[in-house]
Amino acid sequence: MPEELKRVMIIEDDKFLSSLIKVHLEKEGFLVVQAFDGEEAIELLKTERPNIIVTDLIMPKVMGFEILQTISMIPELQDVPIIILSNLAQDSDIEKAKQYGVKEYFVKVKISVDDIVKKIKESI
Repeated sequence: MPEELKRVMIIEDDKFLSSLIKVHLEKEGFLVVQAFDGEEAIELLKTERPNIIVTDLIMPKVMGFEILQTISMIPELQDVPIIILSNLAQDSDIEKAKQYGVKEYFVKVKISVDDIVKKIKESI
């Protein structure tokens, strides 16, 4: 029986960045689900069961911290690693994210797409 593809959910309102990460991940054999705003992400999380979630914090409609709170209330997602990819670089934002069990926190301007893909592969 073939191995099931690892599922990555990308929650990012920057469609160019999201698509760029998606293309790189698909080349590595991942199945990628995208949400372009917080409301869409919460709707998808009702049915999707990704192996890892990559999310921005500054999102339209529903902010990233609300998404993290929603994830924390879904029992099936309790052990799913979460990687933050955001422009928020304040220590207080990083600490708040870590309270939700975030595995990695990256500031967008300080990381490349290749490094993001590498971290995803290491995390699942």
